[in-house]
Amino acid sequence: MGAESIEASFLSIFALISFFIFLLVSKYSHKIRGGILFDKDFFKPQAFHDLPVTRSGGIATIFSLSFFFIIYYLLYSKILYDYILISYSTFLVGFLDDLRINIKPLKRLLLMVLTLFIAIYFLPIKILNIDIPFLTILMSNHMFSSLFVLLCFLFVINGANLIDGFNGLLTLNLIIINIILAYININNQNLEFSVLIISQIIILLLFLLFNFPNAKMFLGDSGAYTMGALTGLNTIITNNLNPKISSFFFCTLLFYLFFEVFFSFFRKLTQKKSPIYPDDKHLHMLSFYKISNIYGKNKGNYINSIVINLFYLALIIPGLYLFNDPQLSKYWFFILLLIYLVIYLRLYHLTKN
Repeated sequence: MGAESIEASFLSIFALISFFIFLLVSKYSHKIRGGILFDKDFFKPQAFHDLPVTRSGGIATIFSLSFFFIIYYLLYSKILYDYILISYSTFLVGFLDDLRINIKPLKRLLLMVLTLFIAIYFLPIKILNIDIPFLTILMSNHMFSSLFVLLCFLFVINGANLIDGFNGLLTLNLIIINIILAYININNQNLEFSVLIISQIIILLLFLLFNFPNAKMFLGDSGAYTMGALTGLNTIITNNLNPKISSFFFCTLLFYLFFEVFFSFFRKLTQKKSPIYPDDKHLHMLSFYKISNIYGKNKGNYINSIVINLFYLALIIPGLYLFNDPQLSKYWFFILLLIYLVIYLRLYHLTKN
């Protein structure tokens, strides 16, 4: 049996086992601390559900990842130290919130910064391919490199958590990103790494079965943090393994997660709000208000996720044809930021009126 057949069989078994993990977690999560994982807060700004839904997607995700790490070691005789440390640390930080342990957002952010920095600095995790000359020079300094990578992780992780408010919105976005990363690595014969990315796509697809169109399970902060962090790590490693591809292409790929956080931070400051507390003025919420006027709240929830991700995909596809040209990739990245701003301002004025 060839190596590709073994890997395909492994992924098939992994998908089957992971499905039962999600099924069992969904069925029995109500037993955890008397149903503490159930989201019953229907009045917070980012709440768009009417019935209690378990936030146990993170538990099913970490169990599935743990199973994958064991099988990966048996298959390749390699321990994925970076993926193990990043996934468990981000899961634990998010799980504290899922368990309703009262930690203020700033303290939770500092805890995430500390755990991520330790992982990034000592593993180490580096970005080797950057199309900005002065940054390339600065990245030779280990401390600067670690802080820069930390900042990248924080944008992606918090972006993932921020948009995780509608059925399928975050999951579909991460699936699109990881499919493109897998496509790039398969085309460039990075097959072993592709197996790692495909395993995460399987986890996301399985979660989607329980979350879309009607939610029986939410990822929770633990799941959003974990899958956001792993997608960020997938992107960094793909960038390092494929130096012929412009680093600005990978910025383009993550632009929605990154810019949602970046723009929201400064928007809240100008509105004299705390940038670390949620509100209902994010792009996906404004688009939901317009869509729900047409389809109603329940249908509007998942239709909003489809519309945003289809539009996101349409904006990303041109980048695939430009990724070998650093200059064009850079221009397209900034064009996407401009498109975001135009759409946001238009929606903001429509909903305000």
